[in-house]
Amino acid sequence: MSQKPSLPRARKRFGQHFLVDTQVLEAIAALGTKDQAENDRVIEIGPGRGALTRPLLSHVDRLVAIEIDRDLVAYLRENLTDHKLHLIEGDVLSVDLDALAADEGASRLLVVGNLPYNISAPVLFKLRDHAHLVRRAVLTLQREVAERLVAAPGGRKYSLVTVLLGQCAHVEIHQTIPPGAFRPVPKVESAVLEIRFEPQRVAVQNMVLFERVVRAAFSLRRKMLRNSLQPLTDTLKARGLSLEDMAAEAQIDLTQRAENLSVDQYATLTRVIDTAG
Repeated sequence: MSQKPSLPRARKRFGQHFLVDTQVLEAIAALGTKDQAENDRVIEIGPGRGALTRPLLSHVDRLVAIEIDRDLVAYLRENLTDHKLHLIEGDVLSVDLDALAADEGASRLLVVGNLPYNISAPVLFKLRDHAHLVRRAVLTLQREVAERLVAAPGGRKYSLVTVLLGQCAHVEIHQTIPPGAFRPVPKVESAVLEIRFEPQRVAVQNMVLFERVVRAAFSLRRKMLRNSLQPLTDTLKARGLSLEDMAAEAQIDLTQRAENLSVDQYATLTRVIDTAG
């Protein structure tokens, strides 16, 4: 009798918690691959031991999987030999997604993955930077992070990433996942999040300025906007504006905090600054 290959152990430095619930895995695979257009390519971030990779392969003609752990790459190459799978060893944060799409002959990407908690925010920002290329992303994240992304203005969960992602995407939580669905078992609940990208969901002409405004506001999120937006003073002065002028034209109350403004209001602030002078 041949011995079953030993599974690579989860590595703490990569924040690995492997999802093992087959029903959840099937649901994620179905959600992540639905509504594929002819020139879409499905990308899996962190295939791990292949638990999600296998059901994904049943829904696609080709799958690109990006894995940073060389032991897991070796395991997958030995134990998952499906010709539809293209496995890349590397850090997804360093992968050139535009070049990858071009190499694959794809016009848009569908991204699926069970993300280690320690890279959730960097991956979200990378996908946001590629909103022109990524059609949808279905990601398993820490529940607390997922809830921030769907938070409404006015609450403590509403954050910098809520605004920056909300400008270019519609975000929806599909289900929560208990810790017992993972090995090793994490200390927190997780959630399956669907992100549908629309680069101009909230219209912004000057994206660099928009990000500056939002980051300034949230840099001192417990302070009033009158204080947190002070880093913009020189930019405003160069355009013949004061904070009060800007706020009056945008109909924004400077005694509010960063968490009180909607994505549309941040876009309005940006437009007022950008068109002044």
